[in-house]
Amino acid sequence: MVTFLRILGLLVILAVVAVIGLIFWPLNTTEADRITLAPDVMAWPDVPAEDYPRLATIAADCSACHTADDGEPFAGGRAFPTPMGVIYAANITPDPETGIGDYSLDQFRAALVDGIRADGAHLYPAMPYASFRKLAERDVEAIYRYLMDNVQPVNAPEREVQMTFPFNMRFGVRAWKWLALPKPGFQPPDDPVLARGAYLVEGPEHCGACHTERNIFYIEKGYSAADADFLMGGDLNGWPAPALRGPDGAPARWSAENLRAYLQDGRNDHNATAGEMTLVTEHSLQHLPDSDINAIVTYLRHLAPNGGGDEPPPLPDTTAERMWTAAAEGETAALLASADPAALDLGARLYLDNCSACHLIDGKGAPRVIPELDANPVVTSDATEGLLQMILHGDTMPSTAGAPLKLAMPGFADRLNDEEIAALASFVRTAWSNAASPITAEAVSESRGE
Repeated sequence: MVTFLRILGLLVILAVVAVIGLIFWPLNTTEADRITLAPDVMAWPDVPAEDYPRLATIAADCSACHTADDGEPFAGGRAFPTPMGVIYAANITPDPETGIGDYSLDQFRAALVDGIRADGAHLYPAMPYASFRKLAERDVEAIYRYLMDNVQPVNAPEREVQMTFPFNMRFGVRAWKWLALPKPGFQPPDDPVLARGAYLVEGPEHCGACHTERNIFYIEKGYSAADADFLMGGDLNGWPAPALRGPDGAPARWSAENLRAYLQDGRNDHNATAGEMTLVTEHSLQHLPDSDINAIVTYLRHLAPNGGGDEPPPLPDTTAERMWTAAAEGETAALLASADPAALDLGARLYLDNCSACHLIDGKGAPRVIPELDANPVVTSDATEGLLQMILHGDTMPSTAGAPLKLAMPGFADRLNDEEIAALASFVRTAWSNAASPITAEAVSESRGE
């Protein structure tokens, strides 16, 4: 018993020492020279020097996260639900009281690259500083200058995070960083265009933050193409972030033109953005120069095992001809075309009544107007929240310079009950070439929030 108590006491002492170390051990921040890149290592965009700070800020997608739906630009307040609680984006306007107006460049770099506020507190990793550790010093300085010189100061106090114990103790984030953070700096491939694409995807655009799976410690399973799990798909609060590499990823299936259209316009011949990806297109990707979009496409196709898809464009036949062909050749399309009440189950009948006018009986929709449901990763993913939220509440495509029409899908929360939505969702998950598991009414009720 005495020995047990001594061991227990020793463990308590070690735990106290560890906590004290996490709180008081001096912080190390990244110096500028560690992330400085030579000017010839990548195909930097050809823009006037005075325009580059704005472009760097757009490429880092700062506005999408740091602007609330009803708030001022960059003034924070957007909520980020996590498994550990809710985090709110900070005010990054140059307001000296509630924003970053008093930050030096070194303090700003520490926040961006190391996740450390000016007061020494650790930022939660909803801020993608794990990806931003690849930012070049040129971009750190450019973003700093843009926020300080071009953004209107807004006095907007930071909302208190609502994290559960023990995650509400910020000093614990330091231990997470020791496990999670890669070394600062970007290692460019030899090809300048490929290097630019890799830099944008792995660094400022922080694609891996959503499209890479996380382990039990909420750490991304990879930060570059050298990691097998990097960009192999993730789960964002139940919304699937589809794989961007591997045989089933969009870059391996879509042509370069369709991949470019999806990124820049939010829609293509097959699909349209949804959820958080709509914000990325709306606030960031559509505003990048063509050279940057082409670089991203080059890099993503480079990661595809087949070097990138090259599917033929949609056939020029009429929609009616396409439907007759689908009804003659496809089991699901033939079933829907028959409109036979005796042959159609509840899900099929609901699809025919509510969905077929737009998505059609072959589930292929209309190029650049209505997304395909057949082989759509949001439809077939094991993470079903995205599909249910879209059926319940609808969704809206972004309005972009290349595709200004803001097309919207209506929600059916008020029209269909839980059993009906479960039947409809289960139908589209098993129709055409889809082969996903059914969805229960209980899952719909939970998604509905009742």
